[in-house]
Amino acid sequence: MSGTGTPVRVLLVDDQALFREALATLLEVRPEIEVVGEAGDGAAALTQAADLRPDVVLMDLHMPVLDGIAATRRLHVEQPGIRVLALTTFDDDEDVFAALRAGAVGYLLKDVTSDRLVEALLAASRGESVLQPSVAARVVARFAQLPDDSPPRRQPLVVPLSDRELEVLRALAEGGSNREIAAALFLAEGTVKNHVTNVLAKLGARDRTQAALRARSLGMI
Repeated sequence: MSGTGTPVRVLLVDDQALFREALATLLEVRPEIEVVGEAGDGAAALTQAADLRPDVVLMDLHMPVLDGIAATRRLHVEQPGIRVLALTTFDDDEDVFAALRAGAVGYLLKDVTSDRLVEALLAASRGESVLQPSVAARVVARFAQLPDDSPPRRQPLVVPLSDRELEVLRALAEGGSNREIAAALFLAEGTVKNHVTNVLAKLGARDRTQAALRARSLGMI
């Protein structure tokens, strides 16, 4: 649920009616999620978003009339308060970076588990970035390939990360959720959440993706 305890309002956008219906059925049993509408293409999604004002739009990318990239770009400009989370079959670099450039806060593949999807929707509603692990790794790799014409700025953090915070940072840079990191490091999920909060604060990052990119630029991971 959102910070106020109310369900996160979600608009489903996919051109496959059967997939939309299955997804709606899957999500409607979760008390923290409220499916407020469905759309079969990007143009219909824009209309529905304007009428329904969802918290998150779960957006397919390859659709008729108006594709998900173009719809995401318009939503980002016209209704910046609505978060877009891409959910697609394709994970090629062109789609990944086009979606992120258009303003999507996350990118997941359709083989994601239901628990991970719900967790991603909740995170997206808070404005956090959510990336499939394979996608997160490619984003960090692409960032590392960018030319850097500025002077070296590898400065130590004012408040250094602890060894445990570094472990959490490496895990989140690989796209791990709090639950997954907790299981891998044998920690309570609440403890991981606290470590993530500290990592973001020390790195001066607004979300997990920015933390991973900043840590990479500083040579920390």
